[in-house]
Amino acid sequence: MARENYRERAVVVRSYDFAEADRIVVLLTRGHGLVRGVAKGVRRSKSRFGSRVQLFVELDVLLYPGRALANITAADTVSYFGAGIIEDYTRYTTACAALEAAERLAVAENGEDPFLYDALLTTLRRIQQHPDPTLVLDAFLLQAMDHAGWAPSLFNCAQCGKPGPHRAFHPEAGGAVCTECRPPGSATPPPEALRVMWWLAHNQWRAVDAAREASISAGDGFFDDVSHHVHQMTRAHVQWHMERKVQALDFVDGGGTIGG
Repeated sequence: MARENYRERAVVVRSYDFAEADRIVVLLTRGHGLVRGVAKGVRRSKSRFGSRVQLFVELDVLLYPGRALANITAADTVSYFGAGIIEDYTRYTTACAALEAAERLAVAENGEDPFLYDALLTTLRRIQQHPDPTLVLDAFLLQAMDHAGWAPSLFNCAQCGKPGPHRAFHPEAGGAVCTECRPPGSATPPPEALRVMWWLAHNQWRAVDAAREASISAGDGFFDDVSHHVHQMTRAHVQWHMERKVQALDFVDGGGTIGG
């Protein structure tokens, strides 16, 4: 049976040069999950759509299925997220980490669930504008992990189920743990850190921003310390449970080691 062209909404999550003028492009699509394709001739100066097939662009692409790679035969820009991201180091590194994490998480998807695609677009838009892009990245990671079925426990003990809140956190144990179940090497963050993680996981941005603004008004730097712990714990949980490390997270400020 002949395979037919199809149109899709897509975001480039990774690309690399191939042959003399081609580029291999990894696309996260809304309806077909992760699609690997080749954009032929896009590195030539006269390419019709080469400049559009890049990071931080939402595309309307025309794809022709191939044996190993799809052929990208057309690409039109739908949304451009690079403004405000590519010129700012923190926004750029957090956006790159979101793209890489989306690619890793999409490997196990069936291609029929648009959640990851929609969440990634929301994340890129928010990274452009929010004063703390690392929190935006953490929210994306926590929500994506929850959708995938391995979110950290943030209230009850991940091991015995004892009602929380609990003070210790360990990614191998599954998140928050009570004093009886606490493994060696567990983190002991401020209690507010797990609360902020819960807010981020449930898209409670009004509560997050109110806490951040209150700390700024007080001039105590407390929320900066809390958000640092939030990123450490989120990053540690992601890296522990993914089969492949998200390399871009090494370049995001606020990283650390928990449960090593």
